[in-house]
Amino acid sequence: MQLPEPGALAPDFDLPSDGPKPIRLSAFQGENVALFFYPKDDTTACTAEAIDFNRLRAKFKAAGTRLVGVSPDSPRSHEKFKAKHSLKIALASDEARTACEAYGVWREKSLYGRKYMGVLRTTWLIDREGRVAARWDNVKVAGHADAVLAAAKALNEGVLAIP
Repeated sequence: MQLPEPGALAPDFDLPSDGPKPIRLSAFQGENVALFFYPKDDTTACTAEAIDFNRLRAKFKAAGTRLVGVSPDSPRSHEKFKAKHSLKIALASDEARTACEAYGVWREKSLYGRKYMGVLRTTWLIDREGRVAARWDNVKVAGHADAVLAAAKALNEGVLAIP
């Protein structure tokens, strides 16, 4: 599966969340969205990434950008993860991996020579019309949320050009 490129329409999804309402990407039409896919709740890198995005949530809001994290974990796992780390960002549960597959992030990975299927840490910045404005592949957590915020500010100010 090909990862959606800048300029393409972002695949819509309707996923259970950590709250009472599902998360539907198309419901954010008219707002920019920073959509980050991560492998697993409460693991070292995923926790650091979520905490970084959470730390910047007011700045993302000021830049007209919603934050949405997606992983294959259950809604209950997301609830525990958010409570444990005082996270205030939306987390969608993709247990069936439909969004992961639509975005091309459900991939074969390798750890110590062992092959397995998992989520490739990837982030998209999606504009108000639902088009991909930017994409970050094989994300390294350190500084990532700040880089996405800078792009969100540029998109909000009309400085980030979408192909």
